[in-house]
Amino acid sequence: MAITLNSGFKMPIIGLGVWRMDSKDIKTLIINAIKLGYRHFDCAADYLNEAEVGEALAEAFQTGLVKREDLFITSKLWNSDHGHVVEACKDSLKKLQLEYLDLYLIHFPIAIRHTGVGTTDSPLGDDGVLDIDTTITLETTWRAMESLVSMGLVRSIGISNYDIFLTRDCLAYSKVKPAVNQIETHPYFQRDSLVKFCQKHGICVTAHTPLGGAMANNEWFGSVSCLDDPILKGLAEKYKKTVAQIVLRWGIQRNTAVIPKSSKLERLEENLRVFDFELTKEDVDLIKTIDRNRRSNQPAKFWGIDVYA
Repeated sequence: MAITLNSGFKMPIIGLGVWRMDSKDIKTLIINAIKLGYRHFDCAADYLNEAEVGEALAEAFQTGLVKREDLFITSKLWNSDHGHVVEACKDSLKKLQLEYLDLYLIHFPIAIRHTGVGTTDSPLGDDGVLDIDTTITLETTWRAMESLVSMGLVRSIGISNYDIFLTRDCLAYSKVKPAVNQIETHPYFQRDSLVKFCQKHGICVTAHTPLGGAMANNEWFGSVSCLDDPILKGLAEKYKKTVAQIVLRWGIQRNTAVIPKSSKLERLEENLRVFDFELTKEDVDLIKTIDRNRRSNQPAKFWGIDVYA
């Protein structure tokens, strides 16, 4: 199952995110994921594992496991490279051992002090606060993103972690419209207004952290996982599915792409088994009632500033 982007290309509605995946495990993990049927992989320069992902992809192509055109590969421009978009994209392509990306996103709508292409640092000032670069506009960054398309380095471009205001601005100044807005959204952070705004204007929404981050975000940010919610547990019993499968199915029925992360083979397989059932309208409405408007991924912990304020 795939979503047709406004660029005309198709993006599989479910993918595998590689954030916080251990570099030494990635090669085996991606090969196994491809064997299971995954065709969409969500990467980023900031995940610091593009080289390992590239090794896995190269092996998959060389052994005939899959062809390049069968995969949809995403990467992202890090905050410190807003003034070096083309170089940063080429750096990601080199590490991934690819000639083009299917999708390239602006990871966050904020430019920070440049620390060297591909270094993906988040430098802090003397005050312990993220060293934000106020000389580069998001429109300037987007113009460079558009050039990637004309250069043939990228098939589609998009945004990530943009709110309605910033998404509207991007639509207004763009010549090549953003194909995707990748945002955190899950039953505890549904963001219905933003999702509907994007879809109304032809922008596909991809849900990062579609399961709420589970244990990992609880450890990092002290967030509460929706996977423990009693209503979702009840629905899992009703449909004879896991809570994660209920949550992913809910995301798919919103017509959002979902990119859950897992390093366990059984979870990878489980996350793909979401196309043999459908939530009723009543159950979708029930899930609406558990929204807590609660973000689980909060980089302020590391940056000394709440960039969502």
